[in-house]
Amino acid sequence: MNPRMDTTDAVISDFDARLSRDAFETRARQGAAALRAIGAGEDVPVAVILRNDLAHLEVMRAAALAGAVIVAINWHAAAEEVAAICDDSGARFLIVHRDLIDALRPALDGRKVIAVRPGMEMRKAYGIAAVAAEAGAEFPEWSVLVDARPPIEQRAPMRPFLRYTSGSTGRPKGVRRLQPGPRKDFEEVLQRVATEMMQLEPGARFLTAAPIYHSAPSTLTSAAMVSPGVSTLVAPRFEPEGFLALIEAQRITHIYLVPTMMSRMLKLPEPTRTRYDLSSVRFCVSTGSPWSHDLKRAMIDWWGPVFWESYGATEIGFMTMVSSDEAMARPGTAGRMQMGASVLILDADGRKLPAGAVGEIHVRMDAFGGFDYSNDPAARAEAEKHGHYSVGDLGWLDEDDYLFITDRKKDMIISGGANIFPAEIEGVLMRAPFVYDVAVFGAPDPEFGEQVVAAIQPAAGWTPDAAQVLAYLDGKLARFKHPRIVDFHDALPREDSGKVFKPRLREPYWKDAKRRI
Repeated sequence: MNPRMDTTDAVISDFDARLSRDAFETRARQGAAALRAIGAGEDVPVAVILRNDLAHLEVMRAAALAGAVIVAINWHAAAEEVAAICDDSGARFLIVHRDLIDALRPALDGRKVIAVRPGMEMRKAYGIAAVAAEAGAEFPEWSVLVDARPPIEQRAPMRPFLRYTSGSTGRPKGVRRLQPGPRKDFEEVLQRVATEMMQLEPGARFLTAAPIYHSAPSTLTSAAMVSPGVSTLVAPRFEPEGFLALIEAQRITHIYLVPTMMSRMLKLPEPTRTRYDLSSVRFCVSTGSPWSHDLKRAMIDWWGPVFWESYGATEIGFMTMVSSDEAMARPGTAGRMQMGASVLILDADGRKLPAGAVGEIHVRMDAFGGFDYSNDPAARAEAEKHGHYSVGDLGWLDEDDYLFITDRKKDMIISGGANIFPAEIEGVLMRAPFVYDVAVFGAPDPEFGEQVVAAIQPAAGWTPDAAQVLAYLDGKLARFKHPRIVDFHDALPREDSGKVFKPRLREPYWKDAKRRI
């Protein structure tokens, strides 16, 4: 990627192209007209299978102005998965990068397809061959459709995205955002996110390399795009040193990162890390996976107290915020509820637990609206207790209502009757100098029910040694939490965010088991 670009005005940009905010808004209004012309107007679901680029941002904004409902799909999804999501959501329209078309053809039959030609930076980032970038010649090009239409005069209220959960077990569930009473313009919610959560103001420059088909980065990116005077920049994918170079060159002020990205940057050699001027950064937020206290402290020591953590869920929204100072004062906390949210910690029977007791986290957050599951009303009903909703996370509250997340309920390992949380083990192993990356999960065990498995990508120059891994854990974790199996991998399977894709690691252990997790 080329980090050098003009930074004199508010822009919407990837690293192939840039537009002023006014020019971007005009193109988005043209895009809205193009969507309406093909029948993809108000409340019509439009499936989007795109990586991070300017066209993806145009599609997001055009759909918002047209009142269409974006069905965001992970571009790694197989044809069968895409077809299932499109069928479930009712999406007859699909916008996709051309190099993905051939693999997805079984899912395209009977749908109106609009193609997007990947730019040079994306081709380089993903190794896309020129011939693949021109696939699907029979499908119209997004930019051509946009160019052919005058901008709409009247915009529709923005609809929330239709999101599908990751579906690590079972089929994905579509999360439909509901609004009580008259239809609400979701742009109003984004504006609250921009001011109350992201601290955006005119002149700010927002950057993310996280995949914007995911809920958090797309919501934050959308919030930046509706904030007056704010520049929005997206990188095609995350590369540690390249990301630091972008921050310096673009004088980035606001950033979205996930803990895995931070870990990868911290593993750069010291001369590389100190080469770049990061003084422009004022605000960096992380969501998704909890990040360890040691990782947080290391990033604060490097970048300063600019970090905020938010705990959120696709079903509910961004629920908490915690500043750098609060995180240092209360190690491990995900913060307190924000934007009017309330939280309950409940036991297995739905009873409220006192401060300090671990239970299932249930949250109510009216700012983002309620939700239902498109194909699983029973799961939606089961998730609600006392007017609050669970997304399967475990945690506890302290006396001052700061929330602490222990782990995903579905990821928890139960071995010999003991509850073991993979995130705790991963946090310790990531501190080991010989570990580049790690994922911990449960595997079947005939005696204990489950056993702990650690999948490790070794640091460069280290000869894999399971005994050394276990020795490192001595004195840091109780013995019952130590892995029974240590596997070594040249590379762990990752999503674009850098997050390890655990289902792929877990599957070989469970495929012949008599029960499923």
